[in-house]
Amino acid sequence: MTNEWPKWLRDDGSVVSCTEKVKVMSENFDELKQIAQDALEDGLLMEVSEAQMREALHQLVDQLINPYHKI
Repeated sequence: MTNEWPKWLRDDGSVVSCTEKVKVMSENFDELKQIAQDALEDGLLMEVSEAQMREALHQLVDQLINPYHKI
């Protein structure tokens, strides 16, 4: 199954067009999607609320830290 990921953009709005960079981003997001899907399914099998699982996954993304933050 192939996912349609967005066109990756820089902060200035220009498109990241390097084939290798786009390939790495696609692979990373494919892996993240599968891990998140597995976590959701595990939670559901353990009778955790679907709404709570989705909220926890959203919170996880919101807590990610940008170590390259431009000052």
